[in-house]
Amino acid sequence: MSSEVIVGIDLGTTNSAVGVVESGFPILLADEEGRRLLPSAVWYGKEEEVEVGWTAKRRLALGGVVTSIKRLMGQEARAEEVSAEILKKLKRIAEHRLEQPISKAVITVPAYFNEAQRGATKRAGELAGLEVVRLLSEPTAAALAYGLGKMGELQRVAVYDLGGGTFDVSILEMREGQFEVQSTAGDTRLGGDDFDRLLASMVLGDDWEKGRDSLESARVMEEAERVKVTLSEQETATFRLPFLASGPVEKEISRREFEAGLTDFLKKTEACCRRAMADAGLEPAGIDAVVLAGGSTRVPAVREKVEAIFQRKVEEGVDPDESVGLGAAIQAGIISGAVREVVLLDVTPLSLGIETVGGLMNVIIPRNTTIPCKAGEMFTNAAAGQRSMRLRVLQGERELAGDNWELGAVEVPFEAEGKGQARVGVQFSLDANGMLEVLARDTKTGVDTVLTIETAAVDVTDERVEQMVSESVEHAFADMRARVFTEAKLKAEELLNSLEPALALAGEDLEEGELSAIRAAEARVRKEIEGGASNGPLLKAAVEELDQASERLAALVVEKAMGL
Repeated sequence: MSSEVIVGIDLGTTNSAVGVVESGFPILLADEEGRRLLPSAVWYGKEEEVEVGWTAKRRLALGGVVTSIKRLMGQEARAEEVSAEILKKLKRIAEHRLEQPISKAVITVPAYFNEAQRGATKRAGELAGLEVVRLLSEPTAAALAYGLGKMGELQRVAVYDLGGGTFDVSILEMREGQFEVQSTAGDTRLGGDDFDRLLASMVLGDDWEKGRDSLESARVMEEAERVKVTLSEQETATFRLPFLASGPVEKEISRREFEAGLTDFLKKTEACCRRAMADAGLEPAGIDAVVLAGGSTRVPAVREKVEAIFQRKVEEGVDPDESVGLGAAIQAGIISGAVREVVLLDVTPLSLGIETVGGLMNVIIPRNTTIPCKAGEMFTNAAAGQRSMRLRVLQGERELAGDNWELGAVEVPFEAEGKGQARVGVQFSLDANGMLEVLARDTKTGVDTVLTIETAAVDVTDERVEQMVSESVEHAFADMRARVFTEAKLKAEELLNSLEPALALAGEDLEEGELSAIRAAEARVRKEIEGGASNGPLLKAAVEELDQASERLAALVVEKAMGL
């Protein structure tokens, strides 16, 4: 770490995040529960208590929670105060993870924010005890996170950013690694919240909010958000609220029905995109790359619309929920001197990565990346007391580690820590001659473990490359099912392992119906695990059901832990 640490912050409408360049890697810093995204929610109690993030979100159905405050930035002082509480929480997360005081930050803002809104954002940072060294445009941050500075001398990039409460599209011109916004358009009142209200209307009618108090409306919106997320992965989802004052509700909604209702919203975003291109003097053919940002771009219909508008596939890579935060961290690293430029030449024929928990392939350098290049990620220990991490370096295009080629392996030692506490930065460095150097750094001690693979990384015959790519296409559906099942199983095991201790601590405070729902969801999870890889989507749905059923239990455990 440099002597002066500057963090990057994505202050979002729905979720926020804080990141930093650590040991050469841009990362988002996780809270004590391992979560990198913090809900932009603040709860104010009657005795002037304040809670931020996940604990505040759990109180939505109880009242006193402020959300989506970003929509009011620059319009009232209250928005600055609420935003400051979110920034204070992010500052505490960073200080806890980095084990040092944090006083400087880069904070992102929508490209269309005016001076009043930008000034309000800066004041919110100051209220949180942060010197805001730069306000960074969100589309520029997203572009930085996707590494588009490596694409050539002159590129024009479209960033389509659809978050929880706002939408904007920007056309950027990138020259020699510098991004300049050429045009921008957007709608400050369009986002995922509107999608949630649409789902609520599909089930309860257009006037569903009439006659409902704020607490019940919050419960309806929570369920609508869950259904929206499920429909991004599955063809159908059930909207279920058994305890409404007007009576229980249960209705199945198909993705097709949902997407039909999105037509008008997507037309609004299309109009913005057309206007941004016209302002930049460009047609779709003049756009070299399209990047997605914001969690609402996970909705399949959104992605399809974007690709139709710009007549090209969107760029793959960084999680759209995390791209702006990572870009902010990169910009902060540039300002502090922690990020250096990399010269780029040839390309690597197949993806390079490592095996992760569950036997999955985690790609570090994707196929066709220009070389020489460097890329890396931060990994943590999967179990408490673990004293080392075995890194298997892989090459190939398959989802499962066992279906790719192993180039080498190395054991990385570190001090025993609690689960998720030990951090190992893994960097792949591929030079123009095809030499791959894998550096693993224990961030606590600074000790490096290095593995060098001299020619295997790029010395691959065309026939072998064609065979690997063909096999990845041939087995794509089976591979993805296996990945979905493995990831869902890992989440299921985590939930199941924590369930009994939680019940022992707070189960007696649950109502009989709540306990029955938890046990029924638990049984379904165990059943779907036994079904094997073909049950991936079913297991994922069962895990989501158990997660939802045990939400109040989790809240009770937190309250007991806090002595409330």
